[in-house]
Amino acid sequence: DEDMIQLVESVKKRGVIAPATVRQKEDGRYELVSGHRRKRACELAGFESLRCEIVDLDRDAATVLMVESNYQRSQILPSEKAFAYKMRLEAMKRQAGRPSKDNLVPVGQNYSREELAAQSGESQTQIQRYVRLTNLVPELLEFVDEGRIKMRPAVELSYLDEDCQRDVVDEIDMNDATPSHDQTIRMRKFFDEGKLTTEAIQAIMSE
Repeated sequence: DEDMIQLVESVKKRGVIAPATVRQKEDGRYELVSGHRRKRACELAGFESLRCEIVDLDRDAATVLMVESNYQRSQILPSEKAFAYKMRLEAMKRQAGRPSKDNLVPVGQNYSREELAAQSGESQTQIQRYVRLTNLVPELLEFVDEGRIKMRPAVELSYLDEDCQRDVVDEIDMNDATPSHDQTIRMRKFFDEGKLTTEAIQAIMSE
């Protein structure tokens, strides 16, 4: 993309200003944690090496750092943010482990999401919405990235099973129109009641 072209030109002129970050794996090899775009830019610029900083991190800590470095990109797609938040939350939960008897976590309390909300500047609700996007079939997720489907309708569609989601994709392709938030709410209600058939999706989308 255009950003990568500019990065390649910058690397050719000035080299890599900030080193990439790697960690040593259990088998002795090194794994790139942050700096994937810088590495790719060096490859495209014809460089054979990339200056790196070695950090002492386990796999979960490396995942957290990798996701944080992604947040700093100037543009990030909703799908990228969705999977980044999901990976980050899973890593944070594994890092926290099970609470001790003296430090019980109240039922329903999600400290990982609360911490991530504080770090990212997004609300817990918005983070939960992004994570829901990871349940969409690729075609619907692409529509979200393109801006054809907004966040809230996309979240409602994420509760449908794969077959129903693909029926929605077929209707979008046939009518060249995406469902409104109200239409997706109805689809989810029908799905929860076991009544969401192909015909029901067609009827809702044609209104």
